[in-house]
Amino acid sequence: MKNTVIDKTAIIGKNVCFGNFTTIEDDVIIGDNTWIANNVTILSGSRIGNNCQIHSGAIIGGIPMDLKFNDEYTLLEIGDNNIIRENVTINRGTSSKGITHIGNSNLIMANAHIGHDCFIGNNCIIGFSVGMAGEVVTGDWVNVSGLTAIHQFSKIGSHSMISGLSRIVKDIPPYVTVAHEPLRFAGLNIVGLRRRGFSSEKIEEIKAIYRIIFQERRNTKNALELIELNFEPTFERDEILNFIKLSKRGIIKGIIE
Repeated sequence: MKNTVIDKTAIIGKNVCFGNFTTIEDDVIIGDNTWIANNVTILSGSRIGNNCQIHSGAIIGGIPMDLKFNDEYTLLEIGDNNIIRENVTINRGTSSKGITHIGNSNLIMANAHIGHDCFIGNNCIIGFSVGMAGEVVTGDWVNVSGLTAIHQFSKIGSHSMISGLSRIVKDIPPYVTVAHEPLRFAGLNIVGLRRRGFSSEKIEEIKAIYRIIFQERRNTKNALELIELNFEPTFERDEILNFIKLSKRGIIKGIIE
């Protein structure tokens, strides 16, 4: 560890490896078996779990890029088994939520930015050079392809797939693939759902629900009422309905015809 600086108050787990020219500030916790490369900066308020990889040039727990931030005490929480690649920046929270949260088993590719107060689920892939503004929320198993820009307060549902070079300004419901400009529904994330063990019958159920929402030219209120009337309650049906009902920004539009 050449010229690596670790504050004496930092709490470091077992078998943690540090590269050269890395800085660990005070009020940092790093779990067991985590590997940290050269030229990494981990700032005060960061909490990092077990078995993580943090690659060269990453800046973890930086001050939020929010003019309302007034040096209040906030945190960044990163779970277990995460891979954070080169030059990623992740900011801690603001008084809005107090914490930026990254779940478990995520891959965050090179040059991505995750802003203040974001909430990232588990098993997500955040592609290279993705720009994620403050207070974005993703579910589990979300795949955001490279060079995508995500507007603040946007929500992305579980098991969804975002095409590269996308501009996200509306909420994206679970289980879907989105593409085009402006961003639109492009079908189900069938490959991802099959990989995660969804049955053909379950995929057909989800497909039928989204046919009503996106392909039958109904307004959203009418579509949701029709789904509640004609589909038995299931986890997936209720997840879709609740996501759309709770959306504050509105959801993406349907397929281009």
